[in-house]
Amino acid sequence: MNRRITSALLTLAAVPALLLTGCGLDTESPAGGGAAGSGARAGSALSAVDTLTVKGRAPKTGYDRGRFGSAWADTDSNGCPTRDDILKRDLRDVTYQRSRSRGGEECRVVSGRLAPDPYTGRDVTFRRGRSQVDIDHLVALSDAWQKGAARWSPGKRIAFANDPLNLVAVDAGPNRSKGDGDTATWLPPNKAYRCTYVAGQVAVKKKYGVWVTAAERDAMRRVLTTCPTKTLPTGPAPTTAPSRFHAR
Repeated sequence: MNRRITSALLTLAAVPALLLTGCGLDTESPAGGGAAGSGARAGSALSAVDTLTVKGRAPKTGYDRGRFGSAWADTDSNGCPTRDDILKRDLRDVTYQRSRSRGGEECRVVSGRLAPDPYTGRDVTFRRGRSQVDIDHLVALSDAWQKGAARWSPGKRIAFANDPLNLVAVDAGPNRSKGDGDTATWLPPNKAYRCTYVAGQVAVKKKYGVWVTAAERDAMRRVLTTCPTKTLPTGPAPTTAPSRFHAR
């Protein structure tokens, strides 16, 4: 009888330890924790939002497109301007000018179809010289300028402006309405693309150390909470352009 009492007392004594340590309970929290949202996983765009620095927007003083180098510099040295690289990547039924780049690669895109345009979901025809297709910076250059890029080296700004991770071919209309908006102030009209769009912005800001405002962070969370398993895109481009490129 004494042995039974002793055994029961030992079992009761162990209960508080189990409660404190969580042993035997399913207590695994979502990756990223805290306010990142229920269901966030390690490696997801949602969990990455909480790794971004949150600060206020700095003044736009001193911003100029030339601070990011000449437009569409061939920073990957493949003989083609960055704009043509993105058109080749994003368009269908691409045709090229007959001349070839010095590396022998077809380069100058003269026509194609954006099918569909990610921002609207509609098909858009590209014809060089009268195009309705823009190459958008997911994170606008002036937005980056106000959130850290003003202090970068010219080489980093040039790399940022030409990184394929930060570029997408889109319908010119909605792109121009976007301006330098961030997630808190502008999202693509095509709701089906918003998770991909915001995940891209998170990836770019994380890669280059561009900070976000509190409102922007909250907007990112709201969008990505609807797709908590959306993976964070990556890109191999270096964060500093070759030294032969210069910016103002």
